[in-house]
Amino acid sequence: MLNLLSAGFSKSEKDYLKYRWFFTSEGKLVVGGKSDEQNEEVIKRFLKPDYTLMHTSLPGSPFMIIQYDNPSKNDLKETAIFCASFSKQWKSGKKQIEIDMFKGSQIYKTKGMKTGTFGVKGDKETIKVKPELVLIIQKGKIKAVPSNGKEKILAQIKPGKLTKEQAAEKIAKIIRDKFHLPVHKDEVMQAIPSDKISVGDVR
Repeated sequence: MLNLLSAGFSKSEKDYLKYRWFFTSEGKLVVGGKSDEQNEEVIKRFLKPDYTLMHTSLPGSPFMIIQYDNPSKNDLKETAIFCASFSKQWKSGKKQIEIDMFKGSQIYKTKGMKTGTFGVKGDKETIKVKPELVLIIQKGKIKAVPSNGKEKILAQIKPGKLTKEQAAEKIAKIIRDKFHLPVHKDEVMQAIPSDKISVGDVR
């Protein structure tokens, strides 16, 4: 069994920017991988034994790690929604997605496991969440995050029929026309799930 939590990676203040990330409504940083390789990296770089991390109950999601050892109920729910929304199940159109929650001390990896795959020992808590996000500006970047009622919403998204590119074009147009912000489609594409998206304007 490999020691996951002492790999010796250094972490700068903005090291999370190349991964999947957002800040909860209570200001907690959440970091996850965009690929199997990044899942390996975030476990090594960002996980501590007392941190909570999440993954969909079914295969095909990032590992999302809350960078805080005592997250609130809001932190947990928002992280679960974020994890669900960037999983393969988003494209299936499910109205609710199951998310497993566990501690860093519970995960393990053996040499036979594939890249980005980990085992979990002990009990897990499982919750169901609706995969819905809102577009906001966070840390100067367009982000798709769970709605928290604290920041100006630019657009809303949920599972639908648009391709990622179609959705990004629609969102960018809404933001330019309604909020007069010079947003390019490519910026939006970096923020939203991979495909099958429905875009809602903010009334």
